[in-house]
Amino acid sequence: MPELSTDVLIVGGGLGGVAAALAVCRSGRRAILTEETDWVGGQSTSQAVPPDENPWIEQFGATASYRELREGIRAYYRRHYPLRTKAARTPWLNPGAGRVSKLCHEPRVALAVLEAMLAPHQAAGRLTVLLETTAVAAHSDGDRVRAVELLDGRTGRQLTVSAPYVLDATERGDLLALTATEYVTGAEAQSEYDEPHAPEQAAPQNQQGFTFCFALDHRAGEDHTIDRPKTYDFWREYRPDFWPGPLLGLVAPHPRTLEPVPRTFTPNPDEDPLEVTADQSKDGGDLELWLFRRILARGMHEPGSFDSDITLVNWPMNDYWLGNVVDVDEATVNASLTAARELSFSLLYWLQTEAPRADGGTGWPGLRLRGDVTGSPDGLAKAPYIRESRRIRALTTVTENDVSLEVLGPYGRVRRSDSVGIGSYHLDLHPSTGGDTYIDLESVPFEIPLGALIPRRVRNLLPAAKNLGTTHISNGSFRLHPVEWNIGEVAGHLAAHCLATGSEPHQVHGDTERFENFARVLDQAGVERHWPDVRGY
Repeated sequence: MPELSTDVLIVGGGLGGVAAALAVCRSGRRAILTEETDWVGGQSTSQAVPPDENPWIEQFGATASYRELREGIRAYYRRHYPLRTKAARTPWLNPGAGRVSKLCHEPRVALAVLEAMLAPHQAAGRLTVLLETTAVAAHSDGDRVRAVELLDGRTGRQLTVSAPYVLDATERGDLLALTATEYVTGAEAQSEYDEPHAPEQAAPQNQQGFTFCFALDHRAGEDHTIDRPKTYDFWREYRPDFWPGPLLGLVAPHPRTLEPVPRTFTPNPDEDPLEVTADQSKDGGDLELWLFRRILARGMHEPGSFDSDITLVNWPMNDYWLGNVVDVDEATVNASLTAARELSFSLLYWLQTEAPRADGGTGWPGLRLRGDVTGSPDGLAKAPYIRESRRIRALTTVTENDVSLEVLGPYGRVRRSDSVGIGSYHLDLHPSTGGDTYIDLESVPFEIPLGALIPRRVRNLLPAAKNLGTTHISNGSFRLHPVEWNIGEVAGHLAAHCLATGSEPHQVHGDTERFENFARVLDQAGVERHWPDVRGY
């Protein structure tokens, strides 16, 4: 079996993995980055999820390199797309004018910018990117991971990579299981951390649903109806106990109040996206589904450039929670993935054939699946959007009590002496495999403790995505784009810093002087570690 060695092995090429690779390489160290699909970028690319971000993202609340990514996306549109002059001159250009984010964009654009950010390090020989590659085994000596075996999905060949530091940036925390690093899944018992919304009994298999997203445009007068999915009848009749009607319908629970809320769906509404104010966008939420995650707004561009908007479907109706993909056997994983895909196809078929229209008719046969946008032959995203990963047993575990507005009060804040980043997002838990409905709670801006990135026992493995030390509840605030990037970037900086100083992560965390030295590295790299007073924003 071929063997490679590097300074830092990063398994998983999502946002956290890319951020980690950039941090390692910008420090002058070598890295190998793997990715199980053929696109790096995870949530922003292969999973087709426009970014969910904190409300102050344009002013503060992200690392400098994450801002580089965001501005690179805007620059790409200004350089290559036929934007109207007013749109091109808008400092905070939102290409899709979507309601979910201040920067709704196409997956391929994020991919192009991420690849450009990585390119100089690949050219210099510091970075090797192995696409369509997964970890299949690991070798440890005591409390240290020595090497990881990788499988090239294109050739079927295996290779072994050894490195002083190994980062797990996979979507499901795969390396934690392969390396026997202590971890937790699902919901913790209320008695463990005294979280108000935790269940009485621990439920390791109770995990948030996942989603196969897809992109649509609308071609009026054309028929792009897909074949009737095999399980369409099941999904057409399926009505969860906590749902106000059939899952395939335009009425869904409000995530916070759980009251039934009707949504509307109107492809290509007659509006000027440049006239929609930020407040209107925010207030609209997901009530108008076409606009919610729109990633290309034809009205942003010169007349005649595009016949249709493009929108991404990541809605309440295509979350799948009837099966798990974490800590279950391969047959169960495959069955769950297949069923989730069928759900998304069934939602599309329902929209094309039976969804009620405002004019009294049913269905929009002109809805066209845009597999070219998601880069997949069947039209769905390349990979599922997995909200909840395995999570390390960490030196510090962030709980609901560290984030919740209800617990801390409107200006409450947990200030961390070992803060290595910041984030802000409500405690957003989607329906789960245990049959739970939404848990959606207001949060306060939070700091990311270094202790949450350090396993209790293993010395040289670091989490670099959603697999840090959170709980089932607090994960709902930590799983979003800028926070995942922050976690990965810090993991990369920490590995490089330990190599440069001859220290270990546990020592950096446990010694004030060592931590202050590391904090200066983060400060110089533009990692915001403490929130300003946000009351005036």
